[in-house]
Amino acid sequence: MVFSDKNLVCKDCGEEFVFTAGEQEFFFEKGFENAPSRCPECRKARRQNNNFRAGGARERQMYEVVCDECGAMTSVPFKPNGSRPVYCKDCYQSKRSNRSWA
Repeated sequence: MVFSDKNLVCKDCGEEFVFTAGEQEFFFEKGFENAPSRCPECRKARRQNNNFRAGGARERQMYEVVCDECGAMTSVPFKPNGSRPVYCKDCYQSKRSNRSWA
């Protein structure tokens, strides 16, 4: 199938944008049946707005703890409850790399 660039109009901002042959080929390979209705800038803004509403832009609360392996202060993204050991990044990586999968 041969594709050629098409000029489309964004449904959000009304500006014209090019739906390139390469993008059309990608859409075809992925089985997408509809051409994009928004220009790249409006698609990006819409994605960012959706991530913000879903909580994607929120900063994660961190908890200060002492590493159970080396005793260094570290921050973790969960509130430890004392039932399991908590490690700093280096000790955690070391434990993971030494784990046997047998």
